[in-house]
Parts: sequence; structure tokens; C-alpha cells
Amino acid sequence: MKEFAIIHEHGRVPETLRSVPFLGSFDDDQLDDVLNSSSYIQCEADDVIIEEGTIDSRIYILLSGEVAVKKEGKTLATIKRVGEVFGELAVVNEDRRSASVVAVNQTVCLAVDQKFLQDIKPREEYPEFYAVMYEFIARVTAGRLQATSRRLGEVELELRELKASLAKKKSPAVKAKPIKAVVAAKPKRSVPKKPAPKAKAPAKRAVKRR
Repeated sequence: MKEFAIIHEHGRVPETLRSVPFLGSFDDDQLDDVLNSSSYIQCEADDVIIEEGTIDSRIYILLSGEVAVKKEGKTLATIKRVGEVFGELAVVNEDRRSASVVAVNQTVCLAVDQKFLQDIKPREEYPEFYAVMYEFIARVTAGRLQATSRRLGEVELELRELKASLAKKKSPAVKAKPIKAVVAAKPKRSVPKKPAPKAKAPAKRAVKRR
């Protein structure tokens, strides 16, 4: 990783930097002070720009390439949009870095040393300058919180769908077999036979007497 000082004439800011949203928030005089407190950071793949657990007072702006945000060696996010700010919490606190930022490929960043910036522009004397900076950082933080909330909602939905899918696999629907009704056979009733009709005796023929 190599670091280079920014050399520019007062009031003449490189056009490539003017297009960066963070720097575009300042007027020309303020921007001169920001650049005087800054340097270019040129990185190769796997170079560590921010190391987790360390105290670093610099804010970084991605000018080219891609970086990965890692926590305990696990990648949490990647940053590859030109002008994206990272490490911005160094402006509002002096706590240790909560995650590492590592270059994914050849990367160039602008590093703004806010401690040096405070030396040349103390907060008590230039409140309007820091108001601009804090407003921009607040917008960045709010945008990231919204993106995180959306992602959490998507993950929650994916988990619900996964649980429902697993529940179906563990307890497949069992088709009920038709129950055949068993009817007890009724004993056949014996029908008594009718006695055969008796043969009638032939009718006696009356004999007429003379």
C-alpha cells in the first residue's frame, strides 16, 4: 500500500475530486482545507486499509477499485461505487475500528485525516464547516441503516419460507385410506314351507231313481 500527498493549487481542485459527493458538500475554501488534510492511498489486492481493533482518525473515500468490509475474517459487505465513504465514524468518535476494510483488487482511496483537519480548523472556531461534514455523514449513515433494514426484512422472509419448506419435507401429507364399512352378515331367516294342498275327493254323482 502506497500513500501520496495531494498537491494542488489553492482554489483549483482536480475535476475528478469535484465529482465526489462528499467533497462536493464544501465550498472552495473549505475544500482546500480538506485536501490539505488528505492523501491518496494506492492499494493492491488484499492490502488492509482499515484494521479491526485499531484506532484510526481518517475517513476514506473510494476513487477506484473495490474494497471488502470484514468482521473477524468474514466478509460483511463490499464497496465498489466511486465516491462511497467508509470509516466515517472516525469523525464522531475515537473508538476502535469495529471491522476491517481490505482491498479486493487495485484500489485508490482518498484518506482525510480529521485530526489534522481539526488542527487547522478547530471545531469551536469553524462550526459551519463541521456542520456540513456531519450533515453529509448523517445522510450516509441513514442510507446504510435503511439498506440494512431492507436486507433484514428480506432475510426474515427467506427464513420463514425456508422453515415452511422444511416443515413440509419433515411431515409429508399422508393420504387417508378409504375405510371400508364392514357389515355383519345377517342370518337368513328360514321361511316355513306351506303344506301342499290336499287333493279334493272326486264329487259323487247323484243317481236319479226311476
